[in-house]
Amino acid sequence: MFFPAAVAMKRFMLKALSILAMEIPAVPCACTIAGSDPSGGAGIQSDLKTFSALGVWGLSVITAVTSQNAKTVRGTWNVPEEAIRLQLVTLLEDFDIRAFKTGMLPDLGAVAAVVWTVPKGIPLVVDPVMVSSSGRPLMDTDAVSELVETLVPRATLVTPNLPEAEVLSGYGPIRSVDDMRAAGRCILESGASFVLVKGGHLPEAKGVVPDLLIGHGHEWLLSGERLPFEAHGTGCCLSSAIAAYLALGNDVPAACAAAKEFIGHAIGASYTTKSGCHMVNPGYGGA
Repeated sequence: MFFPAAVAMKRFMLKALSILAMEIPAVPCACTIAGSDPSGGAGIQSDLKTFSALGVWGLSVITAVTSQNAKTVRGTWNVPEEAIRLQLVTLLEDFDIRAFKTGMLPDLGAVAAVVWTVPKGIPLVVDPVMVSSSGRPLMDTDAVSELVETLVPRATLVTPNLPEAEVLSGYGPIRSVDDMRAAGRCILESGASFVLVKGGHLPEAKGVVPDLLIGHGHEWLLSGERLPFEAHGTGCCLSSAIAAYLALGNDVPAACAAAKEFIGHAIGASYTTKSGCHMVNPGYGGA
């Protein structure tokens, strides 16, 4: 039986959907290259939550599988170099990636896969994850040397905390903002465009977390409130937020400032586990 009204409604809906599709802007893509954290507090899982919260389409390349929660890492299993390369190549074939970020690169193969597969000219944020928040090493010693020699010179931005900055720069101990500046300048000499030295471990900071962004000839001090607890995954969330803002078209100083504000909210809205540990919450809805 023929129903003119139903046909007209169908045509109307198809036209409306067509118009809507034309009006939806393209969503920029960002890609995280990091380890998997099944607790959702750090690594790939936290990065993807952050990308989504900031309106960026998140892509992921897994470099390691871990068994961990907010308190401890029970085991790690590295992904082979060939598998990391193939993940990257496959994504690059089909997505216009506007920014990359690296997290856990556990061995020489992981570092090499990034260096030789990530295209030059696309913003690259290197978060040099060396040790878990519970104190377990997450990166081989020879991989650290390879990262300094081959990946840091490719980086748009490197985001070390104080222990990582001491390793990357050879300067230490870092106990003041002046020390942060000296270490950051040493890392710049390795070829990075910018370095964000994170001051969360700074003993002299009272009530604030000073992060120092250093470029060639310029620097910016970014301060945020220090909350009365530690949160799992802050470094991952901050670096992925910076990558998201770069994918959205911001320059490095603007991306770092916006990400600093974002991470403050994400820590403040942290998720508390059964053991009482806090986990950074990038999906808090305040973006």
